[in-house]
Amino acid sequence: MSKSDRPTETLTDRLFATERQPEDFRFDAAVARVFPDMIRRSVPGYTTIIPMIEVITEQYAQAGSNCYDLGCSLGASTLAMRHGIPFGDCTLVGIDNSAAMIERCEHYIALDDHSLPVSLRCENIQDTELSDASVTTLNFTLQFVPPEERSALLSRIAKATRPGGVLILSEKIRFESEDEQDTQTRLHHEFKRANGYSDLEISQKRSAIEQVLIPETLSAHTQRLKESGFDRVLVWYQCFNFVSMLAIKAD
Repeated sequence: MSKSDRPTETLTDRLFATERQPEDFRFDAAVARVFPDMIRRSVPGYTTIIPMIEVITEQYAQAGSNCYDLGCSLGASTLAMRHGIPFGDCTLVGIDNSAAMIERCEHYIALDDHSLPVSLRCENIQDTELSDASVTTLNFTLQFVPPEERSALLSRIAKATRPGGVLILSEKIRFESEDEQDTQTRLHHEFKRANGYSDLEISQKRSAIEQVLIPETLSAHTQRLKESGFDRVLVWYQCFNFVSMLAIKAD
């Protein structure tokens, strides 16, 4: 294995830096290699959300429960949950349908100096078994699930969640107002430019991802979460068109 292909090597995202044939975005090996750089430079607030997942997990994890990171990618939120769980008898499970992501995630987990075991599964989150959960994370994952399958997934999560348990849901959203949508999109693109992305990279990435990442309004998310079985929904973080919500199951 070459130095530049080591699973824990942080590479600069240049995937869309040159002209390429249009194709839908995929979480393949090429994306997995540059994913830490890609998400840091593309998602405003990501470096704040990850450590706060640790804080939230510490507050809501329950002894003897299961904790899930659905769509764990390289395990950033999985590791945050691992360090937040205060009980040694909890089970932590990371799930992703990308074999390339899971392979690299295994190496990050192995390098982490923590005793709580982590179980990784390479499977679709819509199919994975969920039970006795106190904390579940969907960190920029639901937006890649087909809209017609989202309610069923959230209902399964809510049903599997213990009283007093939570779902941490981070998403790119769209806005009711066209003016606000245009403003927030422009600010997001300026964020990317400030992080070194060219106009070509921004344009090509947007074209690749717009058919697979389907954002919804905050009100749509809130309504669905409550209809799925969660009792309270609050926004604990927002930057431009990216938010993170906390859906709470009543005691």
